[in-house]
Amino acid sequence: MDKLRMTSPDLTAANIDKLAELFPSVITESLDAEGNPLRAVDFDLLRQELSDHIVEGPQERYQLNWPGKRAAAIAANAPIAKTLRPMREDSVNFDTTKNLFIEGDNLDALKLLQESYIGKVKLIYIDPPYNTGNDFIYEDDFAETSVDYLARSGQASETGDRLVANSEANGRFHSDWLSMMYSRLRLARNLLKDEGSIFVSINDVESAQLRKLLDEVFGPANFGAQLTVKTSGGRQDSKHFAVSQEYVLVYARSIAHFQAGRLPKEATGYTKIDPESGRMYKLQLLRKWGDNSLRSDRPNLYYSITDPDGNDCFPMADSSTEGCWRWGPGRMGEAIKSGLVEWSRASGSWTPYEKVFAPSDGEVLTKPFSTMVDVRGSGAGSIRALFDAKIFSYPKSVDLIELLMRMADVHGDDVVLDFFAGSSTTAHAVISQNAQDAGNRRFIMVQLDESVGADSIAAQEYGTISSISRERIRRAGSSLVDSGGVAVGGLDIGFRTFRIDTTNMAHTFTTADDLKQLELTEAISSVKRDRTDEDLLFQVLLDWGLDLAESVSVEEVGGRRVMSVAGGAVIACFAEEVTDDVVKQIAGRRPLRAVFLDAGFADDAARINAEQVFRESSPETEVRTI
Repeated sequence: MDKLRMTSPDLTAANIDKLAELFPSVITESLDAEGNPLRAVDFDLLRQELSDHIVEGPQERYQLNWPGKRAAAIAANAPIAKTLRPMREDSVNFDTTKNLFIEGDNLDALKLLQESYIGKVKLIYIDPPYNTGNDFIYEDDFAETSVDYLARSGQASETGDRLVANSEANGRFHSDWLSMMYSRLRLARNLLKDEGSIFVSINDVESAQLRKLLDEVFGPANFGAQLTVKTSGGRQDSKHFAVSQEYVLVYARSIAHFQAGRLPKEATGYTKIDPESGRMYKLQLLRKWGDNSLRSDRPNLYYSITDPDGNDCFPMADSSTEGCWRWGPGRMGEAIKSGLVEWSRASGSWTPYEKVFAPSDGEVLTKPFSTMVDVRGSGAGSIRALFDAKIFSYPKSVDLIELLMRMADVHGDDVVLDFFAGSSTTAHAVISQNAQDAGNRRFIMVQLDESVGADSIAAQEYGTISSISRERIRRAGSSLVDSGGVAVGGLDIGFRTFRIDTTNMAHTFTTADDLKQLELTEAISSVKRDRTDEDLLFQVLLDWGLDLAESVSVEEVGGRRVMSVAGGAVIACFAEEVTDDVVKQIAGRRPLRAVFLDAGFADDAARINAEQVFRESSPETEVRTI
């Protein structure tokens, strides 16, 4: 029998639990006065989480460490003066789709998505560049304060100058790769739902380091599985062994909320017939077996039920070892009452079993196995079928991504994110799965506009990987519609394209002495001259943390162009002159939020008057200017 604690709660332990939820990377191991291991907080790392500059800490501890780790933490925490600009000409069904394609640095993209998609993504799948010594990786340089970085990031720069070859000769072969992954994984974790998960493809070179890295970012308790995926290549390149596998590391946002999807297999072993329903069934032991099957593991599942002789029956692993039931008392009572428990007598004692009925369609769902996932579909084959050419090297298989989505229990209108999109196999898989079961799953793809090799077939027509990626989604969607899939009637085959760019707001980093005569007029406006009102709208949506896929309609109100988001939940007017009539008409619609161009009001009196109009006509509206 368990004893009462008879003390006040251990608030230190509770506080450590709270810190572990906010900052898993600061939790480490230590020893108490008697040499027993205990969980502790690495205060140097906690200081780093709360600081905008690199914090040194000489204390030795159990952790994964490498040169540049603290700078990578700065990379994740530092703000950026950037935005997402809509690209209608590179989109498909811009006004109706719920899917997103973002072109640009994925570190910037993850930062920009923090407010709008925090806690909303069901699955993150990434196939990052493998560390082969030849691949290109992102070169992040954030060894500076957030203030300095914020100023620097607002300046225009070439998009592709962040990619460098990660050669073993540079002396930081593993460190650079880990730094690149660390900052991105930290930001990605924030976007997952409590029941969400991340699946990361990796090969042998960095699988051990990546496992430790994910332990630190997500917490070792949230490890789900290391899937082994059978591949067809490697035999010619391998020196000693014919390597024909890769891995997919699976981590949950919260293992307590995560539920892996079940996969179908042929129904076998159903040899008994239920006399009342006529259905086939088999028996499954009601006592738990395998891991966590002892009373000490689950004390609340150790209790008695009444056997057919009227005696108490406890879940005993053997004559002297106390076990536990698979169900709690409530569910057990309902099952017994419903006739779903069958007793079998052997050696003078009774053993209870669950009656498991065979599914009507001949298939049964079971837990996915982690060993040697054999996917028959070819990634290169699916690309070749769409483009009639080898347009992309080493793409993942659509069948593999569909399988991983089922393992992650992605269904309904769940959001799937891939911030190393490549050729957008993940988007193809999402559309394909929706076509099969009439789902409304959504995707967010992020891909740098990295140049394609000059001598490749793709370079002649597309130029960049992001262009290939978008074209692949277009062709995959059209192919599914043309093939007349199972549920293509309402299939969303579109995507809104956004490009990461500097902020829409005119920067003020130029001193008065440096201003030229022709720049004075531009310095007056708070908005850059080359930006549209739609550019401004989506930056507002990001700032307010609203979904970038919300519907947007344009109309004329009081002679001014006005944009309405989500059926009037947000109304924006960025006219250079906002009249009283426009303000009154917008306020009369009682939107949740309204936003105007600050320079659109003639003076302070006009702004005050607009505020008064909203207070009287729509006091619940949040009114802002930019």
